[in-house]
Amino acid sequence: MSKAQRQQSVRDRIKAQRESEKKQEQRKRVATYVTVGVVAVGAIAAGWLFAANQSTSESAGASLAPVTIQSDGTVAMANAGVTAPVIDIYEDFQCPACKQLEETSGTTFKNLAAEGKAKVVYHPLTIFPAQMNKGITRGNSVRAGAAARCVTDGKQWVAYHDKLFANQPEETAEGFSTEQLVELGEEAGVTAPDFATCVTSQKHAQAYVAASDKTIAAISLQGTPTVKLNGKDMDQNTAFVPTELRKAVLDAAK
Repeated sequence: MSKAQRQQSVRDRIKAQRESEKKQEQRKRVATYVTVGVVAVGAIAAGWLFAANQSTSESAGASLAPVTIQSDGTVAMANAGVTAPVIDIYEDFQCPACKQLEETSGTTFKNLAAEGKAKVVYHPLTIFPAQMNKGITRGNSVRAGAAARCVTDGKQWVAYHDKLFANQPEETAEGFSTEQLVELGEEAGVTAPDFATCVTSQKHAQAYVAASDKTIAAISLQGTPTVKLNGKDMDQNTAFVPTELRKAVLDAAK
């Protein structure tokens, strides 16, 4: 074999190796997206539903129902004495479909609680696996979820919750830096004296992740957003359409 042939052979082997590595990386990406396939599909479905139905969000009511931040990190919104129907909202601050749910039906959830028609419980969690986009997506989610736990006033928590979704970063880009999370809290009117320190230190990150993992396992959560009405999964064609959402809740109260 001539020198030129040997060099060509080496180049061919290098090319083959690179092609093999490329295919392995592609398979890894596919496996990752399969793991969170419901999330990805949920994002697509939410976009399709919004475009197809062009649902009109309700106008915000004059005030919110009382909001209680609970010891397990969930947040309940309900008038005094209202215990049913119960709307459980499982959402991830980094999930695009969750953002769209809030934009479409978020006001309806708040209005139903303020009208005494339902008890609404928010369950912030992180659905994305560690390897998603090299950890960027999960990191964004965890920082935001931990920061939300630094808010101690119920109504301020709701304002911060809405602010986080309104400023959601792209899934593939690092965002929700602790500095930004502090700024968003200030914009939302958060007044907790140790808020900035709590956020920048990610004081509640470990507890938040543990609670998130526990919730996902306990109810076999397949993706976000998941909305449950009295413990039963609500179809997206209902959850993403305010008129249908309201009707389902009022029917459940009969």
